[in-house]
Amino acid sequence: MSAAIVAIILSAALLHAVWNAIVKTAADRTSMLGLVALGHVIPATVMIVLLPLPNTASLPYIAMSTVVHWGYYFFLGRAYAHGELGVVYPIARGVVPALVSLWAFLLLGEVLPVAVWLGIALIVTGILLSNWRALKTGVGGTALALSFGTGLCISVYSVVDGIGVRLSGDTLSYWAWGAFLHLFIAGFAGLKRRNVLADIPARVWAVGISGGIVSMIAYGLVLYAKNFAPLGAVSALRETSVIFATLIGYFVLKEGNLKRRLAAAVLMSFGIAMIGLNTA
Repeated sequence: MSAAIVAIILSAALLHAVWNAIVKTAADRTSMLGLVALGHVIPATVMIVLLPLPNTASLPYIAMSTVVHWGYYFFLGRAYAHGELGVVYPIARGVVPALVSLWAFLLLGEVLPVAVWLGIALIVTGILLSNWRALKTGVGGTALALSFGTGLCISVYSVVDGIGVRLSGDTLSYWAWGAFLHLFIAGFAGLKRRNVLADIPARVWAVGISGGIVSMIAYGLVLYAKNFAPLGAVSALRETSVIFATLIGYFVLKEGNLKRRLAAAVLMSFGIAMIGLNTA
């Protein structure tokens, strides 16, 4: 993997952590997540005009992915209402490779290498370490459950999109239509917050839509990198975003316990890398 591709993937990881920090710091997370979804729709509208339609066989998967993305936004917003960025984000991202690998074993009968099981063990250890004090005192259980729910949704739409994109005949078209259908998510959030939409400052609109565009760019960078590097290696390096989120949480959001949370994030990153590099 070239240095340029590594830089692209790390940039995507940083951008993803940044837009999650935007959501975490929002006073009204439902409105902010709606604006983030709208930020996906704007560039996607241009893309669907310029790109060919994906194959019809992939359309049910685009629809399913949209529904699961709605669940993802719901759990993410609720998780950040109950937990800090440095805890919620690493758990939500960290459990995804483990869940996908376990599903492959349970549903498809794929035999997992020992290294993958070790990777899963490292992720579990990192999750326990990041929440050890909260778990001991009985505080943080809601945040933990919602973070797992977020990760579960990510793993589901990852599987759905993994099948759908192979049926689409055009990766970019599939991606563009999936992003465009965020319109329904933005519409749902707008309906929920219809009484306050007029009072949302222009700055918040700009930040939210920019966050959505940043999210689109982050995914696009990963998609580009997958054309030039092994998928497992790209996915493993991509999940270093958990470390970026921990650092942002400490230095920008003034969240505590940097050493413990950074150690947990590093453990989860190693676990993710072991899974990614041994399931390519």
